[in-house]
Amino acid sequence: MKVLTILLALLFTAPAASVYEFKLTNIDGKPFSLAKYKGKKLLIVNTASECGFTPQYAELQKLADQYKGKVTVVGFPANNFGGQEPGANAEIKTFCQKNYGVNFPLSEKVSVKGDDISPLFQYLTTAENPDFTGEVKWNFEKFLIDENGKLIHRYRSAVKPLSPEITKELE
Repeated sequence: MKVLTILLALLFTAPAASVYEFKLTNIDGKPFSLAKYKGKKLLIVNTASECGFTPQYAELQKLADQYKGKVTVVGFPANNFGGQEPGANAEIKTFCQKNYGVNFPLSEKVSVKGDDISPLFQYLTTAENPDFTGEVKWNFEKFLIDENGKLIHRYRSAVKPLSPEITKELE
């Protein structure tokens, strides 16, 4: 009977209406919610410490500083591409702070694709937006969320954080 109840709950649970509905864990192992950022835009980025795009951490921090009050950058370390994020959460945090001065929020390490994809990234990769849907292709893909928690733009890895494509949405 319990299994049937669980299956029915899964079948009849409404899909998430916004990113504010997801329960997350930060890099320090503490629960956090994106709902605390209601009224601001969010730039959600899957990150990695040993990737050719890793220097984007510096631009992400500049963006977070330059547009403070308008957007919050949130990094989600992931090891889905070429083993480029092998470290534990504490190592990732230290690396980001020491090498790039990162002080924007970081999640615990998550999976952004595959069978173990985090529910947040399952939502982000299937949510309607004017750009594209589908699985994350590489590290440092960016998801721009509006003040109501809806995905409004998605950018591939090569789009730099301070590029006009992103900053025009923050002006």
